[in-house]
Amino acid sequence: MADGPKKTLPGELTLEQAQKVLKAAVAKAEEIKVPMNISVVDSGGNLKAFYRMDDAFIGSVDISMKKAVTARYFNMPTRALGAASQVGAPLYGIEVSNNGLIIFAGGVLLVDKNNVIIGAIGVSGGSVDEDESVAMAGAKVLAK
Repeated sequence: MADGPKKTLPGELTLEQAQKVLKAAVAKAEEIKVPMNISVVDSGGNLKAFYRMDDAFIGSVDISMKKAVTARYFNMPTRALGAASQVGAPLYGIEVSNNGLIIFAGGVLLVDKNNVIIGAIGVSGGSVDEDESVAMAGAKVLAK
């Protein structure tokens, strides 16, 4: 039905963009030799693309998705949200909201070349620093 309404709005994360993000993230994970689960969500926090490398932890599938969703829900890297949610901090306990959030590093926003948030990437499988480096490698390709 060619005359029907457009279902994809301008500026939404496309499958092509999500695949570019995955490709760059996988390349970084291979470079550091850590098998990862990598989730890419759109601006609404809905899963757009996913990649589970061989030997990546099964338990990290859910963690990678929740890192991506957490970054998007709060429009900040999960590392920053984690810092704001420590004991005595203003957001202490936030991780139990929204059916569970992940508040340690590895969730990063996806921002296009016009500086518009179009989604997020979440990575899990290594240390939090390794996860974040893989997520950053994926996110970087869209800003170009």
